Amino acid sequence: MQVDQIMIVGVNHKVAPVEVREKLAYTGDCAHPVIEIGKIPGCKECCFLGTCNRVEVIFSGVDSEETVKAVRKFLFSRSNLSDEEAKKYSYSYTGKDAVNHLFRVAASLDSMIVGEPQILGQLKGAYREAREHKSVSLILNKFINKSFTVAKRTRTETNIGGSAVSISYAAVQLAKKIFGKLDNKKVMIVGAGEMAELAAEHLIAQGISEVVVANRTLANAITLAERFNGSAVSLEELTAELESVDILISSTGATDLVLKKEDLKPLMRQRMESPLFLIDIAVPRDLDPKLNDLDNVYLYDIDNLKDVVDVNKSERQNEAGKAERIVEEETLKFMQWLDGMEVTPTIVEMRQKIDDIRQAEIDKTMAGLGELSSKQKRSIEAMAGAITNKILHNPILFLKSDTASVDQQMKLQIVREIFGMDSDS
Repeated sequence: MQVDQIMIVGVNHKVAPVEVREKLAYTGDCAHPVIEIGKIPGCKECCFLGTCNRVEVIFSGVDSEETVKAVRKFLFSRSNLSDEEAKKYSYSYTGKDAVNHLFRVAASLDSMIVGEPQILGQLKGAYREAREHKSVSLILNKFINKSFTVAKRTRTETNIGGSAVSISYAAVQLAKKIFGKLDNKKVMIVGAGEMAELAAEHLIAQGISEVVVANRTLANAITLAERFNGSAVSLEELTAELESVDILISSTGATDLVLKKEDLKPLMRQRMESPLFLIDIAVPRDLDPKLNDLDNVYLYDIDNLKDVVDVNKSERQNEAGKAERIVEEETLKFMQWLDGMEVTPTIVEMRQKIDDIRQAEIDKTMAGLGELSSKQKRSIEAMAGAITNKILHNPILFLKSDTASVDQQMKLQIVREIFGMDSDS
């Protein structure tokens, strides 16, 4: 008896360069891949996960090389790569390996940045899409929902997502340590560097109320300010604007310092010594290192932030070890459930076959015994039932046992052959 297997075929940042991944990217509606994958022979349920660093097909069905090849061929159908290249830049997992892989993906242990939360939201979106198109059923519904539970456990029981591991996010975490809550704080962006913009986005997500952009070219400042519903000033107005700013993020391409200690010192008295947090992400530096000598001025440059990130990466790796153990534990639990799903039909069929034999022999025996009382009949039936239960006891235990030396498919085959369950006679 052939039992459906869980399989995954995919491509990610570990096995394929960006020029390959971008050829496989699906934007917007994922209905097309889900529908088309469902037409592949041997594929009974499917879910399509597509992100900038990962494209995966999660499916259940007949475990065959032909099915895997067909899914891989579809995955690479939008590229001009050969079958050999497609195999080189992809991976496939079956059974326990597939279960472990998806649990690691959901827990963000397989991400470019370990512990980042976005992948779980993307997986939930892919699952919603699959459900809308009715491409998932009992097995994948249970499997994918279980991956969400695993992700929640790793977040609850470890600190895998608790430390900043990007320069921009590290800057925000430091700002929160200085100010506590960031509500009603004002941030100034100097220049138009990508990391400064990203830090500003993180700050806004934390409740920053106002953004002002300072740039050498006012038109560029206005364009960027519009993104954050903020205001724009020229670089010459920077110092004066600092009187009401709480956080400054600088990322210009200037060759000289944009802000010096002597520029800020008189301003701090006007600010009534309220804290000023300065983040210098420029190389070469925009902000005078001597600014840190001023009271209530907190200056961090890119090296300071990298130190924070490196420490936090190390902390996340330690937490990742704990998360991996959770994933292993949950993988074993799910495989037990899956094995039960595989075993149950055989146990039911085996019991039915033995019960049919038992009933036939009871009818034959009673027909030759003449008149029997109701008590005698019940005694014969009870004895026959007890015998069949004892006969079935060890085969059922064998099927349900976790025997390392014999895999589940082999156990099913052995029992089915012994009891003649697949014969036509």
